[in-house]
Amino acid sequence: MDELKRKIREIPDFPKPGILFYDVTTLLKDPQGLRQVIEILTAKYIGKGIQKVVGIEARGFILGSPLAYNLGAGFVPVRKPGKLPGPTFRAGYQLEYGKDCLEIHQDAIEPGEKVLVVDDLMATGGTACATAKLVAQMRGELVGLAVLVELEFLHGRQNLAACDIFSILKY
Repeated sequence: MDELKRKIREIPDFPKPGILFYDVTTLLKDPQGLRQVIEILTAKYIGKGIQKVVGIEARGFILGSPLAYNLGAGFVPVRKPGKLPGPTFRAGYQLEYGKDCLEIHQDAIEPGEKVLVVDDLMATGGTACATAKLVAQMRGELVGLAVLVELEFLHGRQNLAACDIFSILKY
């Protein structure tokens, strides 16, 4: 895992002073690194009956789409407001540096479908918690949350105590 960590660029004071940003795009551009991440996620969730992989905008799309393909599941994007063309449900959340909300198409998940939420990074857990609320609102069965990077010092797991969380890399 140290090899994967070395491929992540750390950018101080982004998006505002005092924030250390973990830029996973430097890992994603590396063919072996990207392949390794998708293989790790696939091995973790293959055979779990996942029917939908929900990717959180935007890097959750990058990880979620190939994972959904490998699992034989559908892919569902969760996006910032105004980006999805059909009727949506909305959930708000708090970031470590602001507020925002996410939307999902109202017909994206059927009641009882097994759902895995995927994102690149979990910090305070705000986006993951909002997405979990959307899945619950649609009566999907949340199997878990998978992230590439977890910033443990921000205690995001506390906001998702009832959720099975798998993180590849922890800081």
